[in-house]
Amino acid sequence: MHSAATPLAGTDRKVDRLLAHYGESHRNPTNEAIHMVAIPAIMLSILGLLFVLHPWVAYAFVAASLVYYVMLRSVPFVLAMAGCTALALAAVHAMGDLVFPICAAIFVLAWIFQFVGHKIEGKKPSFFEDIQYLWVGPLFVLSRLFLRLGVRW
Repeated sequence: MHSAATPLAGTDRKVDRLLAHYGESHRNPTNEAIHMVAIPAIMLSILGLLFVLHPWVAYAFVAASLVYYVMLRSVPFVLAMAGCTALALAAVHAMGDLVFPICAAIFVLAWIFQFVGHKIEGKKPSFFEDIQYLWVGPLFVLSRLFLRLGVRW
């Protein structure tokens, strides 16, 4: 029986391979729980910090990220990432003049928790071997949510 966590029979999609590899260093329940909070926090903070540089820098980063997700050929992930990104950008706008201190603090704290999680896991973060895993992390969070909701990606 096919589940949301496995690719369809006869397929070998890049997104499934990336998530499987990413999952190998995220098996400890504590590490996974930390990632479920820290990854969205890091995503928000990066958008905010890029927004401080210039709003168009943040928008260009969003556009490039969404192109990457489209290339992975998973409509549910693309739609979910577009929605999550829109919410994050709305939050950044709502921060007003406090966007830099808020996002800088979130960025530092979330990364501290990420590294604590990997210390507990006993494995280094996936992006140390390939930078694209920084974009796979949010899909990992979504994949866990999709599993609970029964959404196939």
